[in-house]
Amino acid sequence: MTATRSSTLIAILYGGFIAGTIDIGVASLINGISPLIILRAIASGLLGKVAFHGGMPVSLLGLVLQWGMSLLIAAIFVFAARQLTWLNRRWVTAGVLYGAVVFVVMEYVVVPLSAAWPKPHFTTRSFIENLLAMMLFGLIVAFFARSADASSAPGSP
Repeated sequence: MTATRSSTLIAILYGGFIAGTIDIGVASLINGISPLIILRAIASGLLGKVAFHGGMPVSLLGLVLQWGMSLLIAAIFVFAARQLTWLNRRWVTAGVLYGAVVFVVMEYVVVPLSAAWPKPHFTTRSFIENLLAMMLFGLIVAFFARSADASSAPGSP
């Protein structure tokens, strides 16, 4: 595997797993509920309301789904950053904006098309909290994309 491929894969894995895991914790804090219930809510996107009657297996399914989505979201940014170098030069701005875009896509496209139950209803406060959480997600992904770019630059060790 070439250094560029290796650094790209590392950026996707670190960005996806770390941002996805932190996102579960942040969602738990925002909603004041157990991360296991957050994971069941994620699984409800596939299973519907029956997910909330499941135990650990359903929570594990939610974790797999969360990490799968997180890796996909990270991969999109990392590959875009390979083509658009300004995403790495201005990684903080790019990450925050990417997180906002991901928030809009998840809340207004993915969740409405899923079997998620109940459909999210935002107060102004929860809207802002969830938007900020996704901006953090994007920032984490952009950080690892930038790090991968730096490690594969010509002349780097």
